[in-house]
Amino acid sequence: MAGGDLYVIVCAAGPAAEAGRLVGMAQRRGWGVQVVATPSAVDFLDVAALERQTSRPVRTRYRRPDEPKPPRPGAIIVAPATFNTVNKFALGIADTYALGLLAEAPGLGIPVVLMPYLNAALAARPPFRRALEALREEGVRVLFEPHPAGAGDDEAAAFPWDLALTALDGLTARRPSALPGDV
Repeated sequence: MAGGDLYVIVCAAGPAAEAGRLVGMAQRRGWGVQVVATPSAVDFLDVAALERQTSRPVRTRYRRPDEPKPPRPGAIIVAPATFNTVNKFALGIADTYALGLLAEAPGLGIPVVLMPYLNAALAARPPFRRALEALREEGVRVLFEPHPAGAGDDEAAAFPWDLALTALDGLTARRPSALPGDV
């Protein structure tokens, strides 16, 4: 059962241009969606279209002190997640707004679904494999199937956005009521 605010964190990877598909699916399930883009992902997105679709600005930076606090997310989906973001998330590095949200989400009990999008060569690296294991140990739901190096647009077009919402349904069904407060 959905409801509340779902933060969709988008990284700079091939499927990012189609993030509006995930937004639409989430909205049809009752989520209010806030898109958060890593700085590099902005070039992959139609920011204006996502802002129209969500009626919210795409966020890429921390708020200024004079800006209101956004609502705390009820859940987070990171899709597509890059090699860089996965590794930094696992290490607790919070050098962007997106990573700052992710750094504290497990400690706050916020359900996180992570869908990396990277090739088999990067997926074979020990730092990445250790990062996925560490995130799973913290309760992050990882959905990952590497694609062949050089796979290109065909793999990006087939990105399984719907699987993230199905996994999230399972996480939020087991979750106690949301924690009060703001991020």
